Amino acid sequence: MSASTPTTPETPLHVVVIVGSVREGRQGRAVTDWFLRAAEGHGELDFDLIDLADVDLPLVMPSYGGTPDPRAVAALEPVSPRVAAADAFVVVTPEYNHSFPASLKNFIDWHHPQWQAKPVGFVSYGGLAGGIRAVEQLRLVFAELHATTVRDAVSLHGPWSGLGEDGVPRDVTVSEGAVKGMLGQLAWWGQALRTARDTHPYQG
Repeated sequence: MSASTPTTPETPLHVVVIVGSVREGRQGRAVTDWFLRAAEGHGELDFDLIDLADVDLPLVMPSYGGTPDPRAVAALEPVSPRVAAADAFVVVTPEYNHSFPASLKNFIDWHHPQWQAKPVGFVSYGGLAGGIRAVEQLRLVFAELHATTVRDAVSLHGPWSGLGEDGVPRDVTVSEGAVKGMLGQLAWWGQALRTARDTHPYQG
């Protein structure tokens, strides 16, 4: 679905799920796979997965108005239109040193209008805090980009406590309940903001 495709209230929301970690030995993809299974059956939502481990995006950015590195152009060409076409986002992030990965911040910074007036939900994991400090910092980043973060998030503790080796939470019932709550809020904001963008394009 393109950014200009007409929508109706019955049109499922197009949700881009972003795997934020690229670290070797990461659990991010396993956590994401579990989340997508837990989200099955949510008829209002249609999911599209972007794994940043598959996006070879350089750290060097051009000056404002400058020409991006050809490597960046090649890396962004298959994914930026998908970000632009999204009605909402779910970011799956670990917590590294009380924050989120550089790979995720780099990807966020390569885009700007694509985030505007859209809701963002979070699935975080890591340590006793379950990644909530990374999420709190991401809320500040997305607020600057004119995105709306939903209040409830899914927070999973590290492999030594709350996650199995396969990335599946040990407290599945509680965690799946958190997924349901977060997606309910994401769907509400997604529908409301999509209608608003269709009737009155956002001026950021």
